Amino acid sequence: MSPEDQKNLLTLARETIGKELGLNEEPDLSSFSNQKFQEKRGVFVTLEIENNLRGCIGNILPTYPLVEAVKRNAFSAAFEDPRFPSLTAEEFPKINIEISILRVPEALDFSSPEDLYQKLRPNIDGVVLKKGWQSATFLPQVWEDLPEPKIFLAHLSAKAGIAPDSWKDAEIETYQVEKFKE
Repeated sequence: MSPEDQKNLLTLARETIGKELGLNEEPDLSSFSNQKFQEKRGVFVTLEIENNLRGCIGNILPTYPLVEAVKRNAFSAAFEDPRFPSLTAEEFPKINIEISILRVPEALDFSSPEDLYQKLRPNIDGVVLKKGWQSATFLPQVWEDLPEPKIFLAHLSAKAGIAPDSWKDAEIETYQVEKFKE
């Protein structure tokens, strides 16, 4: 995405949230006529206030066209993240928005915990953990807070609702993102 594309997508996310709060009109979609905005993409929208997470929702797989995915996930991050109450009009000017556009996840084969530690690329790879019907993901940005692979994987297991060492016999997929923020 060009710097202008990034700015337009961030504006779209902000205006989508503002519309729901009654602070502005429906976002203008005229700058999204290029085909790249109509391609289906995995997208996460993250909201922070003073460097603290305030909401993060996304879709890993390319389910919706990019423009639609940004709008849906901006709305959901602000109003539907179960970890937080709905964003308020008072909080709105304080939020910082980050958008992550995902590549499609690919299976990562590993033969042992040490092999997996060697194959994971901190700050580059997002990780999807799947065990049975339970799954969870961490964006590559989470490595900043959990830089050790063993601890990263334990937290990811907990997020999936399974024992901290369950990742050892789970399916692991990795993906990369293009991220940009206000």
